[in-house]
Parts: sequence; C-alpha cells; structure tokens
Amino acid sequence: MSRVQTITVGPGDGDQRLDRWLKRHFPHLQQGRIEKMCRKGELRVDGGRCKAATRLEVGQQVRVPPLPEPGETPAPAAKPKPTVSDADAKMIRDAVIYRDDHIIALNKPPGLPVQGGSKQERHVDGLAEALRFDYDEKPRLVHRLDKDTSGVLLLARTREIAQALTGAIRHKQTRKIYWAVVAGVPTPYLGEIRFGLVKAPGHGKSGEGEKMICVHPREMDRTPGAKRAHTLYATLYRVAGRASWVALEPITGRTHQLRAHMAEIGHPIIGDGKYGGSGQENLGDGWGAQLGGVISKKLHLHARSMTFLHPVTKKAVTVTASLPAHMANTWETLGWAEDIAADDPFAELH
Repeated sequence: MSRVQTITVGPGDGDQRLDRWLKRHFPHLQQGRIEKMCRKGELRVDGGRCKAATRLEVGQQVRVPPLPEPGETPAPAAKPKPTVSDADAKMIRDAVIYRDDHIIALNKPPGLPVQGGSKQERHVDGLAEALRFDYDEKPRLVHRLDKDTSGVLLLARTREIAQALTGAIRHKQTRKIYWAVVAGVPTPYLGEIRFGLVKAPGHGKSGEGEKMICVHPREMDRTPGAKRAHTLYATLYRVAGRASWVALEPITGRTHQLRAHMAEIGHPIIGDGKYGGSGQENLGDGWGAQLGGVISKKLHLHARSMTFLHPVTKKAVTVTASLPAHMANTWETLGWAEDIAADDPFAELH
C-alpha cells in the first residue's frame, strides 16, 4: 500500500472530474474504489469532502489515502489499442487541410461518420489515432458533421485547446459557411429561417432514423422539446427555376438544422432523401430531392469554411475545404466554379 499523499492539481489538469484525474495518475484504480473512498471521506479536495464528479481546478490540493499497488488489486483488462489500416491512415492524413501545434482541420469525406454508433465501426474519432503526429494523445473532436455532409471539421490536439474551441463554438464565437445545391430558387435571394426544431418521436433509443420536425416560432412555447434554430441563406447562382447554389450559415447548431430548414421553405437539398420529400426527379416544384441525369444522388451539402479565433495566437483563422468529387462534378455540369462565390455572402446581414 502507498502512503497518504497530498497532490496539487497542476497546469493542464484543471477543469476535469476528480475520478478522471485520479485514473490518469493511478491507472489501476477502479471506479467503484474511487466512489467508495469519496463516500467514506477518505478522498478530500482542499480539506473538504468530495464526489467522484467534483470538478478540479488548478492549484487545488487532493488528499489521496493509501492505495494498493498495481499488483495487489487485479487491474481491469486493458482495452486493445485501436488499429487503423494503412489505407485508412493515408486517407485520413490526406484529408488534413490545416495543422499546427494545437489544431488539426480535416476536409471530411462524405459518407464517413464523425463518431461511432449503431453499426458504425469506421469513423473519424477512431481514425484520429493516425493523426497523432508524434503527440502522445490522438486529437479530440470539438464539433460534428452529419455522416453524409463533407467539409471542414476541427480537431484539438490537447485537452486545453479542445475546451477553448468547444467553448467558442458554444458561445457562437465561430462562423461556419456551408455550400449546398437545392431544388428550385429560394426567394428572396438573401434571407433567414427561424423555425424551431424538435425531434420526431418513435426513432429508437439510439437515435436510429433520427429526424427533426420544424416548428413555427409562434408554436415554440407550447411544443415540448422544441429548440430555437436560426439559419441565414444566400442564393448565389441558379439553373433556370430548377436548382440553385446556396450558401448557408447556421447561427445555431441544431441536429440536421440546414437540411430541415431548407426543406421547410420548399427547397430541399439535392440528394437529401430524408428531408427531400421524395427520391424522384425534381422539376423545380420543391418535390423530390434529385435533379436526375448525370447529377449524383448523394447529399449536396458541404461545410465550405470555418472561421475561429485561435486559442493560442489570438488571431482569426479561416479554413476552407474544396468540394468533394460528386459536388465538383455537379458544379462542372452546371457551369459553376468554386472561385466565383463571394468570400462572405452574408456581409449585409452581419
């Protein structure tokens, strides 16, 4: 058994749960043992009783009672370290479009989930093992994109940077601009959508088949579970009345927000079978999420750029992602080019 120890929470260890902090320092400690020590008052933070979920701050002192040595108590079997195939490692490294000592940005391919879930074993979070680049830990996700949405995805290389970026995103201190092809031509050409969103019932405890329903602002207060949502849109170019290239800026970050909002105003995103109303060819009447012909049936939604204040340098950084192959082919077919769009289509609204 070890002796009683008093350990000061050091820089880089603040703002985390006591149980997680302990497991980093004493990997052989089991959760049950930690909770028992808390109940008995053997673990103390700055002399006071604490719980496993107590959040620690830099400079606090943690009293740790005598602990069994690793050999005295059987440690739980270590999880096998995830392995990434050479092909997947190359794919995810090739997706890197920005990298410094603190942040990595990917141009996420369409069809690749960000996190694991039902029947999803291959995802960005797992493949991030191949993005350590000599760091001890893999980079951490700080936000999400839908599986079929491509484009800019940020990862933080340390826990402190992850906290700073997630805080910036939560407090709307970042800007994300998406590109999409939608059915028909939204009018006015520049506008905003303020329908709230509520999850449709009956989609299983794991969220399979998750779908959001739009709620009129007047109905928000009497719709249980509804959350306010706000999207800016700008119609950039159009093909007669059949389809448009639009820029979208989500002011809030709700699940499926852009897809549900565009469908609600009668201009679903091309390739969006979930919100497009139908898989049939769209004739410009807002019915059907396909353009037909040589246009891909994949979702035409791409996180084009993200602007954020760098947590370390305090300078504004804008990361831009080129279109995925199926959208690039659509642009070529419709006679558009990536460089003809304004850098900020929403300048008038900000």
